[in-house]
Amino acid sequence: MKNLLVMKFGGTSMGSADRIKTAARLSREQQEQRPVVVVVSAMAKITDLLLDTLRKAERGDGDGTEGNLKQLADRHLVACGELLSGPALDEAVEGVEALVAEFSRIVNGVRMLGEGPPRAVDEAVAIGEQLSALLMASYLRHKGARARAVNAREIIVTDAVFGNATPLMGPTGEKAQRLLRPLVQDGILPVVTGFNGATMDGRCTTLGRGGSDFSASILAASLEAEELWIWTDVDGIMTADPRLVPDPAVLHEVTYREAAELAYNGAKVLHPRTLAPLAERQIPVWSKNSFAPEKPGTKIVPEVKTPPGPRAVTSMAHVALISMEPDSAEISGTRLMGRALDALSSTSAEVLAITSSSYRQSFCFLVRKDELGRAVEALESSLSLELAHGYLKPIDVDDNVGLLAVVGEGMRGSPGLAGRIFTAISREKVNIIAIAQGSSELTIAIVVARDGLDKAVRAVHAECKMGELARRA
Repeated sequence: MKNLLVMKFGGTSMGSADRIKTAARLSREQQEQRPVVVVVSAMAKITDLLLDTLRKAERGDGDGTEGNLKQLADRHLVACGELLSGPALDEAVEGVEALVAEFSRIVNGVRMLGEGPPRAVDEAVAIGEQLSALLMASYLRHKGARARAVNAREIIVTDAVFGNATPLMGPTGEKAQRLLRPLVQDGILPVVTGFNGATMDGRCTTLGRGGSDFSASILAASLEAEELWIWTDVDGIMTADPRLVPDPAVLHEVTYREAAELAYNGAKVLHPRTLAPLAERQIPVWSKNSFAPEKPGTKIVPEVKTPPGPRAVTSMAHVALISMEPDSAEISGTRLMGRALDALSSTSAEVLAITSSSYRQSFCFLVRKDELGRAVEALESSLSLELAHGYLKPIDVDDNVGLLAVVGEGMRGSPGLAGRIFTAISREKVNIIAIAQGSSELTIAIVVARDGLDKAVRAVHAECKMGELARRA
């Protein structure tokens, strides 16, 4: 099957009846030209609502739980009424009520247990995407298209790490070819749920942060698609956050590696996991704005022809720096760092940056604030003997910091760049706390005092003329 396009619509692009109508129109326009598979997220804020409902159920908050269930049903039923009429409306309402009842059943089980088992949580939160797929497919059929809602748990096969599952590409590819390809070849437009899959024995899983985008890339790779389009509410990947910088520009093209680094360091672009299946097969992906579909967006490709140097700056505010320092020559700093990394790995905490001192053998890790508690707990447990006997100083945590990352292919070929960046930050009287740079020189990561983070971003963007250079490209 040649020229296949996979189109993924995010939560804001599915956030209301009007947005679903736009998504359906964009899908049909492309289907008139080539084969299309659509992947959808839950409506904006619905996943948060589902998770909040489960938390209320764990606490035994009956009134809060019932209020959330009513909100879940009302939002989707209102959308049904705005999208459909006649028998199509009746059928969709029945489908919505059945899915809400299924979610309610799981919630009641959680309330009785007083806790939400990971498997049950995954099964519950995946219902948000099922509701979206139902609405989208129903509206497409109502408008004369041959469309079918498809639950990704029938296609995407994963391991059993509930909440952050990893796809098994071999079995997934076989199912995609067997179940999805015939639909597309028959002229049917599949509307596939994002974010979820299932184990080999059929237990529902979810794919973690960026899971809906990841679903789309998994299917694009499995079906050997020509392109993947990710529809969001921004014009593309920008040189900086427009809320922080007055003159950012959209980057017309970025490499897979640049996009992954930007996402890893806080930019709201595709998660690095999303890009991996595409990079392996060199499938280009476009980041496009469903609110302004006439704009070209950003194309993510293996290589771009641009002068070497920084192309974008991004930042993260909700981070914390964990510092560790041996207090005895009897302990190896290298071995200590290895054990610390093992401990962090056991919690699935992401290490955003790492830096060390060769003389004192001290080192520090930057982690997300929402992962800080379990990260410190794991470190203290793994290194309890060293801490108890004074071989290791007490673990120090500074949560009044922010991360700034400068990203660009080939920054190695820009003499004096690091000095210019540090000077620009220092001119704003912002304290630099730690610096980390990979051997590829694709990213320079800088930890600064939190109250100076925004000023530092603006200073670096201006010093490197990122917006000006992107507009010229």
